[in-house]
Amino acid sequence: MTPPPSPSAVLRLGDVAALRAQVRAWRNAGETVALVPTMGALHEGHLALVRQAQARCRRVVVSIFVNPTQFGPNEDFSRYPRVLEDDIALLAETGADAAYLPDVATMYPPGFATTVTVEGLTDVLCGPVRPGHFAGVATVVTKLLLQALPDVALFGEKDFQQLQVIRRAARDLDVPVAIEGVPTVREADGLALSSRNRYLSDEERRAAPTIHAVLQRVAAAVRGGAATAPALAEGRAALEAAGFGPVQYLSVNDAESLAPLDRVAGPARVLVAAYLGRTRLIDNVAV
Repeated sequence: MTPPPSPSAVLRLGDVAALRAQVRAWRNAGETVALVPTMGALHEGHLALVRQAQARCRRVVVSIFVNPTQFGPNEDFSRYPRVLEDDIALLAETGADAAYLPDVATMYPPGFATTVTVEGLTDVLCGPVRPGHFAGVATVVTKLLLQALPDVALFGEKDFQQLQVIRRAARDLDVPVAIEGVPTVREADGLALSSRNRYLSDEERRAAPTIHAVLQRVAAAVRGGAATAPALAEGRAALEAAGFGPVQYLSVNDAESLAPLDRVAGPARVLVAAYLGRTRLIDNVAV
């Protein structure tokens, strides 16, 4: 019996010059390039992005950078999981071509003084409860896009507000990269895959799928144009009864502008952010 092929080696690129040189070499060979930005601690949701990138382009670069500017002072930057060698092994098994591994000094050299902010889209949902978060996201992603200048960059829909912010920033700044969302990957019980799920205790993990069940119930209730307020009140009560708290938001919002909706008359999303123990979980579903 012929053994399966061994995983291919993943190029490790540590700085902007090395990244650009490799992308340039691929382009000179007539190949297209996709970028998958991550903060590492990779799971099947990230690998789904890599596979979609492989379907779109000949070459795939995955960046791994735990970005300090998108964490607030009381958030989990210091304990965010960092498992680089495990990540590289997963990328090799999946067939990614390169891992871009910048350090903080590469992304934010001495004297760095520029921030990308996206107004409007960041005034709701995670924006008010995570001040500065989306400025950190928009800045680091804009830098990654300009450093690599791929044909397409792929992001998961689990972070739906982030996806919309990045789309707007790229459009407004004329960044010549297509921004593509990829559907959320879930466990069999509905829980969205997240690097932070590893923080959950066994008891919390059993309760965690309630978050997706509540989103589905709210979406079903408002899909026909019913008022959103009663469904959201019932959903919040269900989350609290399951042990979630605080529930930072449970909201029905326009899918493009992210404006909150009293009734649904077009594409919309039900979005939630809530703590389960010490772990902050977010999720959303389409209406």
